[in-house]
Amino acid sequence: MGVPAFFRWLSRKYPSIIVNCVEEKPKECNGVKIPVDASKPNPNDVEFDNLYLDMNGIIHPCTHPEDKPAPKNEDEMMVAIFEYIDRLFNIVRPRRLLYMAIDGVAPRAKMNQQRSRRFRASKEGMEAAVEKQRVREEILAKGGFLPPEEIKERFDSNCITPGTEFMDNLAKCLRYYIADRLNNDPGWKNLTVILSDASAPGEGEHKIMDYIRRQRAQPNHDPNTHHCLCGADADLIMLGLATHEPNFTIIREEFKPNKPKPCGLCNQFGHEVKDCEGLPREKKGKHDELADSLPCAEGEFIFLRLNVLREYLERELTMASLPFTFDVERSIDDWVFMCFFVGNDFLPHLPSLEISFRRRQKEKRKRMKRDQPAFTPGGILTPHALGSRNSPGSQVASNPRQAAYEMRMQNNSSPSVSPNASFTSDGSPSPIGGIKRKAEDSDSEPEPEDNVRLWEAGWKQRYYKNKFDVDAADEKFRRKVVQSYVEGLCWVLRYYYQGCASWKWYYPFHYAPFASDFEGIADMPSDFEKGTKPFKPLEQLMGVFPAASGNFLPPSWRKLMSDPDSSIIDFYPEDFAIDLNGKKYAWQGVALLPFVDERRLRAALEEVYPDLTPEETRRNSLGGDVLFVGKHHPLHDFIVELYQTGSTEPVGVPPELCHGIQGKFSLDEEAILPDQIVCSPVPMLRDLAQNTAISVNFKDPQFAEDYIFKAVMLPGARKPAPVLKPSDWEKSSNGRQWKPQLGFNRDRRPVHLDQAAFRTLGHVMPRGSGTGVYSSAAPPPAAYQGSLYRPLLRGHAHIPKLMSNMRPQDSWRGPPPLFQQQRFDRGVGAEPLLPWNRMLQTQNAAFQPNQYQMLAGPGGYPPRRDDRGGRQGYPREGRKYPLPPPSGRYSWN
Repeated sequence: MGVPAFFRWLSRKYPSIIVNCVEEKPKECNGVKIPVDASKPNPNDVEFDNLYLDMNGIIHPCTHPEDKPAPKNEDEMMVAIFEYIDRLFNIVRPRRLLYMAIDGVAPRAKMNQQRSRRFRASKEGMEAAVEKQRVREEILAKGGFLPPEEIKERFDSNCITPGTEFMDNLAKCLRYYIADRLNNDPGWKNLTVILSDASAPGEGEHKIMDYIRRQRAQPNHDPNTHHCLCGADADLIMLGLATHEPNFTIIREEFKPNKPKPCGLCNQFGHEVKDCEGLPREKKGKHDELADSLPCAEGEFIFLRLNVLREYLERELTMASLPFTFDVERSIDDWVFMCFFVGNDFLPHLPSLEISFRRRQKEKRKRMKRDQPAFTPGGILTPHALGSRNSPGSQVASNPRQAAYEMRMQNNSSPSVSPNASFTSDGSPSPIGGIKRKAEDSDSEPEPEDNVRLWEAGWKQRYYKNKFDVDAADEKFRRKVVQSYVEGLCWVLRYYYQGCASWKWYYPFHYAPFASDFEGIADMPSDFEKGTKPFKPLEQLMGVFPAASGNFLPPSWRKLMSDPDSSIIDFYPEDFAIDLNGKKYAWQGVALLPFVDERRLRAALEEVYPDLTPEETRRNSLGGDVLFVGKHHPLHDFIVELYQTGSTEPVGVPPELCHGIQGKFSLDEEAILPDQIVCSPVPMLRDLAQNTAISVNFKDPQFAEDYIFKAVMLPGARKPAPVLKPSDWEKSSNGRQWKPQLGFNRDRRPVHLDQAAFRTLGHVMPRGSGTGVYSSAAPPPAAYQGSLYRPLLRGHAHIPKLMSNMRPQDSWRGPPPLFQQQRFDRGVGAEPLLPWNRMLQTQNAAFQPNQYQMLAGPGGYPPRRDDRGGRQGYPREGRKYPLPPPSGRYSWN
């Protein structure tokens, strides 16, 4: 997801969400490797039910790793993927379900981003190959030593896209891998495995979320299922929160910066290709026995506990003195939505919003440096520290007026002098003021030029001119940008919470803050396109691939990318600019590419469709999910009977045989069947001669297009035990009553509604008139009357009755913190706890719960007043001085 540094920011702000994984390693005995027995209890002291794998986060590091030599061929890549899955499985040890999801054909909105990535990756790969060859020739010309160049084709990571032969082969290899583990691994004995390969449309993580949403809507779903999702994308955090499942954990590989990488020429560590000198490799070990060992250790995994993040957010987002019941689930939804503004897979972040760390400090230093005076006065007018002006050795002004005059003259007559230079009284540069900053105080790489400069006046004019080449006064164009962006936000929110089946998920966005993405916007409809036909895999390749990756397409199709007479040749520029948009590195920028007109693309492809071979036609078709079980699974015999009867109609999944999973089964034409040999697609791996596993096509439960999946915690769900302790919020304990620390500021007060907010609510949701957006809301349940909440009556507002066991002298403190209060069961009929931590008291009166009545503010809601009662240790008769006169808006008598 396009949210750089989001995970780092989140883990720093809420550190308790991270837990290091305990991983049991395979052992060796007499040279024989003994695998881990995943059927034993989990060493992490937690048992997971379902494990979901976002496979693209596994495929990329296994096929082109950055911290070790790349696999030599495709077979080694497949084995590396198998080993990576084994590691994850042995850590998590799911007991019910393993779901593998590979990115299929993406929504059109995502294709815009994929197109930019793939064009940029192809360009960078070709430039790196040219640079590598140039450095090699220079080193050899100087007599340097380099190992012989391996004759192998450069791996183009663009092949990791639906419709290519690589992805088709990966699906076959994963089918073999699943069958092998179901036959031989005891940890897979009673496991249900679902494979959603690249032929099934949709992004991997969203196919996983769609499965979870649809299963949650079934009556047999277990609301206390413990989910574990593997993936490094930041959007998985928001997607996990959006499910409102109480037990959701994310596992990801721990990121360790500055990992050593081997040089692409000499395969030695410690330098890059551009710095290679062709020196002989140093001997490692007495007999060079450590030559092939890598200096970096194997990557470790961490758990990100979303239940703890929910706990953090509940404490931080809880608001007091609300005229309606606070619902933490809705607040979490709001938090997820606000995260969209700093970036996601479909819309870029707003220019003024970005998560940054060191970069932000550098820009602050630059502005401070620029805002310094034009020069620093020297000599007798040099600034001194407090108390040091009269110290021995300080200069005495013999003629201060003359010195000040010379200082002003230097300011007016020396525009070419550096703004950081200082001068003596005679106008010569001071030897102290012009000292250059130390090298370690600045980055080794220059910052890119920022032509917008949001912090300076006139930024709006510069932004529209630089990004769109239009004037900021063009009101119609600006409104078009705003409308498109807001439509995009609505689409993304619906996509995250309702999935691809609710809206026309192939709706193409036409907004992005770059001129190239706006090309042809005048010809596009401003509202959502209805009935947009989904792309097929090969059609998507034509929409996202550059001409350099045309070898993955059929010959007649790739000709459309390079033939000058092609009707769509303008879609595939050989060279293009990259707009860094204030970023530092090229991979962070956006490739300025022409917008792909879907109508023109389909019209051009109609002429070459007849050239497809049967194999290419198969790869160009859309598929579905496949379910696998072993012989010990209760579903095994049921699926065997389906194949024996040869049923052609979909059959419902019996939930009692599959941990409540529901859906439809249909026969698989390429099924793995018992007592049939499963041939290995990887030559180095053996065939499965005695297979007992079986596979069948699986389809999730279907719903009407306008069905709304509830974003709530399901009835019967048990909220996990609280994890956070007072020490997680406030380290110091000086005998004071504990209060939670919200964020990094220990003195920050909880959020509350002030008088202005009550006035706003009075205009939006008036109780008396019966009109307004909340006028039809049901009143609070009777269980709250007389306890924590009392109904608001017309003309008078009853302040909520607080806990009756609170002493009057302690009333100013409010109720106990949330972690000390009684935890309500989140089951059927339960309401979230309303923490009234700010009390309203009548003047010159002790605490009387049933006497808190005052005139209501606008809309019938009680206005909030300041604390005017005494605190513990102070007299209760009030202040000795008169209060200021009332404003006239409210009566406090």
